Amino acid sequence: MQALLNILLALSFLFSHALAVVVSPGGPANIVITKENTINATTDARTKVRRDTSSGTLDLSFLNNIDSPYVNAYVTGLDSNGDLVMLQPDGTWYYPTADSSGVPQAVEADIAISLGGQGSVTNITLPGWISSGRVYFADGSLQFFTVQSATGAASLVTPSAVNPSDPSAGVNWGFVELTNDETYGLYANISYVDFIGLALGMTLTTSGGTNQTALGVQSTAAIGVCTDLTAQAASDGQPWGELCMSDSTGRVLRVLSPTDYLSIDSTAFEDYWTSYIDEVWSYYTTTPLTIDTQAAAGEVNCTVSNVTLYCDGDNRGYAKPTATDLFGCNGGPFAIEGGDNAVHYAVVPRLPTNLVF
Repeated sequence: MQALLNILLALSFLFSHALAVVVSPGGPANIVITKENTINATTDARTKVRRDTSSGTLDLSFLNNIDSPYVNAYVTGLDSNGDLVMLQPDGTWYYPTADSSGVPQAVEADIAISLGGQGSVTNITLPGWISSGRVYFADGSLQFFTVQSATGAASLVTPSAVNPSDPSAGVNWGFVELTNDETYGLYANISYVDFIGLALGMTLTTSGGTNQTALGVQSTAAIGVCTDLTAQAASDGQPWGELCMSDSTGRVLRVLSPTDYLSIDSTAFEDYWTSYIDEVWSYYTTTPLTIDTQAAAGEVNCTVSNVTLYCDGDNRGYAKPTATDLFGCNGGPFAIEGGDNAVHYAVVPRLPTNLVF
């Protein structure tokens, strides 16, 4: 199915927040490599015999609403062989490689797709199937690096929104996630799970004329969020303002999720939920919590015993969650483990939003 993905860019303005984290971009030595900012090829692209990847072409259209002459796009992902790819301005894949030194090596190839001025549209075509893809947009230039994985394959180290010393930390950027493959078809989304940065929107147009639109946030969203976070910090003394990252001029670059900020300061918000969770645990010691699993398990009753929440038919209980657990909803008592039964699988996704009284 032919499809056209239109992506719209908008820019936030200058705004000074005294409590914001001021970024200080560094070099390769300042890179922090995590699973969140790497893409891993399945084998070493230097030795692998590739099958044809010419099918699965996809048209992308970028509408630039930013009043800046320095906007660039970058496309990263895995091709249908599982090889690491980056799109070059000529419409062909570039296959990054990595040496065995363990030191991040800068990608020196021409992988920046320069967009036209404000109001212009830039059209590109992906030359083949892509999975685990991202289309990055930046008001400036982003830096990408490679390291070799344990299997000898290249891992792409992408810009980190969390690390204030990342080489790309001083750039206002964002990305759209993208997969287009033979098995699952086309999936794309604007990811604001980890941070709000460059404001993006998108529209998918199929060959049949069907449109699906995700408007995204307003161009001033990051500034508005930082204003509210600064006010909240003044109200309760929690480090909400530090979720904002700005450059040395006071320009707001991005706003981190609390979960990601905790990777910078693990002690932040550690007591934020404590008294409330204590009240909830006390309440459900004598009053059942009923969770409608909307699954075969039906309505499941849960009660607290010996500071652990137990649910009928569940293979294990739930300890009191920490701030990290509540902000992320996928760790601590909300994590799935091997051997968990169907009731546990059904309860976990619904438990965080049901812990109220």
